[in-house]
Amino acid sequence: MTDAPLRAWQRMLSGRRLDLLDPAPADIEIADIAHGLARVARWNGQTHGPHVFSVAQHALLVEAIGAHLGPGPTPAERLELLLHDAPEYVVGDLISPFKAAIGDSYKAVERRLLVAIRRRYRLDEPTPEAIALVKRADTVAAYHEATRLAGFDPAEAERIFGEPVTLPSPVMALLDPWPTASAQARFLARFAELGDLREHIVP
Repeated sequence: MTDAPLRAWQRMLSGRRLDLLDPAPADIEIADIAHGLARVARWNGQTHGPHVFSVAQHALLVEAIGAHLGPGPTPAERLELLLHDAPEYVVGDLISPFKAAIGDSYKAVERRLLVAIRRRYRLDEPTPEAIALVKRADTVAAYHEATRLAGFDPAEAERIFGEPVTLPSPVMALLDPWPTASAQARFLARFAELGDLREHIVP
């Protein structure tokens, strides 16, 4: 009896067969990303409200916060914000303490997927400033999600995520959890808008 090789790919609803360990940009589709992220719950689903707060909605929140914090990020930089957690459409959203416990094996898979996603959508490797903006926007989002949705008191959230940043009302409105179909559609629509903006910029 021979040992069959371990399967490291997933069949996507688009029909693509995505190799999780060696992902090919051609096997990545934004429809699959939106579908998956809209069905992955932030905070392991431990949030208030009739709907989960999905990673798709979190991505839209982070993109809006990055635009608020940054000095006029470009459409490509805003796509980087929107897609910062895109690998989670196939590997899920592990809470930070669990990621730290697992170590680099999970992070390596995430990194390879993100590289393939960037190549699929012609995004250059982000600059240190763009990486810092994503990290800052993600942390600001986590504070507001923690206190508004996940049961953290403000002092506890501040110890973990840092001093809160006041956000405008339209951005704060993105913290109200949406139904899955709405999160998926709004993520896809924003991706298309940013893609159109990028195409119309004269180099």
